[in-house]
Order: sequence, then structure tokens, then C-alpha cells
Amino acid sequence: MPLAQNWRRRGKFEEVAFIFPNAPTIPITVNFHMKMPGWYDITTFDDLQAAHDEVGILRSRDYFNSLVAAEIAKGIPSTRIVVGGFSQGGAISLFTGATSPLQLGGFFGLSAYLLLHHKIRDFLPASPPNKDTPVFMAHGDADPTVRYAWGQQTAAALKALGFAVDFRTYRGLQHSADPEEIDDLETYLLARLPPLGEGGESKA
Repeated sequence: MPLAQNWRRRGKFEEVAFIFPNAPTIPITVNFHMKMPGWYDITTFDDLQAAHDEVGILRSRDYFNSLVAAEIAKGIPSTRIVVGGFSQGGAISLFTGATSPLQLGGFFGLSAYLLLHHKIRDFLPASPPNKDTPVFMAHGDADPTVRYAWGQQTAAALKALGFAVDFRTYRGLQHSADPEEIDDLETYLLARLPPLGEGGESKA
């Protein structure tokens, strides 16, 4: 939320409505099955890419798609909608964007990784509409939680599937964001959601 407020104070994205969905409270295996906010269960921190809660992932993907559909119903073109997030939110956003049946304005993941990477082809539309949609990924090379290598592997996997990925590295950054990364994200969003003029609105 403070990020959007900062952009507003600087006169950025004045035509854009920001939506920040809250993850549901679910039992998380690595948290001794105690309930906490999560888009899907995490069964191990040893290899997040191998911890596939397919049911939870697809449930959250469908929820993200429902948010997109709700904005389209309000008159927002899908090509003016960008989905993205950090960590789990970024992972769901990458998966949602890659498997979306609609052409989006963009999708991004910060400190994120590819969900269900071993079978993602099974979830891609026959002719993925976002093959030419720019994808933004950002990752710190000192991230101890979502390993930098996982981010690199995700970018490589998406590129192998035909997606246009811009992967940015931030030296010494751990599992967080920094000003340079936010500036790069801002540049990406400005390119994907250019001002429409009076009466226009987009979603991010």
C-alpha cells in the first residue's frame, strides 16, 4: 500500500486503480501446520520449487483470474490490467499471467519463482495470449528465502516457453525490495500502463 501512495504523491499512475488482495489464512506445513496468510501451502523451505500444493495454487490462480474478470466487467480492457506481487504473491502472479486465457497488460514477480514448473505446460492455453506480453522479474542475489538461482531458473523456464522476460539482479539484496528495484518496477509499469488521458483507468 505505501508504494502506491508514494506513486500517488509523486503524480504517478493517476489513472490506475491499485488492488491489493489479502491471502487467505490457511495451515502452512513449515509453520507446524499453524494457520497464517498464504496463497498456497509451503511444505519445505529446502526447495520451494519442489513444494507443489497444486490444489492451493490453482485455487489462488482462479481467484486472481476472478479479480481480473471483475475489472473487465467494469469496462477495463484486459490489456490495461497488470498482475504482480512479491514472494508468494509474485509466484502466483507469474503463474496466473503465464496461464491466463486473456491478453494482459503485463505481469511481474519480485523475489518470486515458477509454480508447478514441472507441469506448467499442462496449464498453458493452446495459444498463450501473453507470449508477447513483457514480463518483469526482479531478484536479490543474496536472497536466503527464495534463492536467487530459483529466480534465474524461473526466468529461463519462462523464456523457454516463449515468454518475453526481463530479469533484473540486485547485488546484495536479501528477501526484500530496494529503491533501485522499485524504480525499475515503476519504469516497467509506466511502459505497460501509459496515461490514457481524461476518463481512462487501468488496474494493477
